[in-house]
Amino acid sequence: MAIEIERKFLPASDVWRAAIERSEPIAQGYLVGAQALHDGSARASVRARLAGEQAWLNIKAAKVGIERAEFEYAIPVADARALLATLCDGVLEKIRHHVRVDGVLFEIDEFLGDNSGLIVAEVELPAVDAPFPRPAWLGCEVSDLSRYYNVNLIAHPYRQWSLAERAAEDAAC
Repeated sequence: MAIEIERKFLPASDVWRAAIERSEPIAQGYLVGAQALHDGSARASVRARLAGEQAWLNIKAAKVGIERAEFEYAIPVADARALLATLCDGVLEKIRHHVRVDGVLFEIDEFLGDNSGLIVAEVELPAVDAPFPRPAWLGCEVSDLSRYYNVNLIAHPYRQWSLAERAAEDAAC
């Protein structure tokens, strides 16, 4: 079984922008999404993702935290476009920026549309307790706050968040 170990943070500043190696637009939608997860009728989210001329089908365990089962399979771009257009409960769009710090890749997602204004930095790790660099621009950790999970951003987009939610008052800072 594939395990994803990922930690999520809110950037404390825009200093990371000076270190962007590359950026790519991403569109993703969920075939099994937030509502099924919330009402208990699904044990995993299932999404289609399109990034340029590459596409994937992704299955991720419905579990909050930094360690989750994840399976990802390349699919034809035409299939991803069809899935996003016809079978998903909405499409999440973002620009993913790749920033390397001391050899460690941070993927910084800058959300668009109803989630415009939200920026989340993610780092994937080989182990739950693996060390990683903590640049000055890396702010509060939001790994355990489910509203920051992409699957939840379609049903409860950033534009609908309260001031307390936006300020991440419940985050680990």
